[in-house]
Amino acid sequence: NDVANMVLACGASPIMSDEPTDIEEITSICQGLNINMGMLNPRKIESMQKAGKKSNELYHKVLLDPVGAGSSSFRTEAALNLIRDIQFDVIQTLAAGHGTTSGVDADEADTLTEQNLEKMIPFIKDFSRRTGSVIAVTGGIDLVSDAKRCFVIRNGRPEMGRITGTGCQLSGMMTAFLAANPENNLEAAAAAVCAMGLAGE
Repeated sequence: NDVANMVLACGASPIMSDEPTDIEEITSICQGLNINMGMLNPRKIESMQKAGKKSNELYHKVLLDPVGAGSSSFRTEAALNLIRDIQFDVIQTLAAGHGTTSGVDADEADTLTEQNLEKMIPFIKDFSRRTGSVIAVTGGIDLVSDAKRCFVIRNGRPEMGRITGTGCQLSGMMTAFLAANPENNLEAAAAAVCAMGLAGE
């Protein structure tokens, strides 16, 4: 509900489907696809694969929010298979994971700080280069990067990390920004992160 309202608030129109029998038809009428792994099961993985491949076929924007990847082998394998099988325009948060995620909340070990910032930027650029995707990592400091450029964003509020679903809201809004700016993946993703931070403030 919060994600749908966030998408509506930024001027887009959400359709939330995870049914394998209609997912390709639903995907065909949308301009962007947000694959969110929050409530994962084998049926949903089938739908994610079908929707992602259909979106690639239609040159629609596709974002992956790999919620909980690293917390179980099931989730980690699902995320890696999605990255292997689907070309994502943006992958949100996966590059900062250290396998210590405890649930939908971000682990303290995954927090970006001034102390580890210089080390994280080349890592994220390399991850972008290997996947062909813009990488968006959020935390105390947010990074949005392609293989060449990295935006370092320092807005928002610490309380945002204590509310379940703010990352999911961001991935929904970011997908809308990508669909509205199809030639500017990096800038659209960075603008979404900035807008979310300002909303939090």
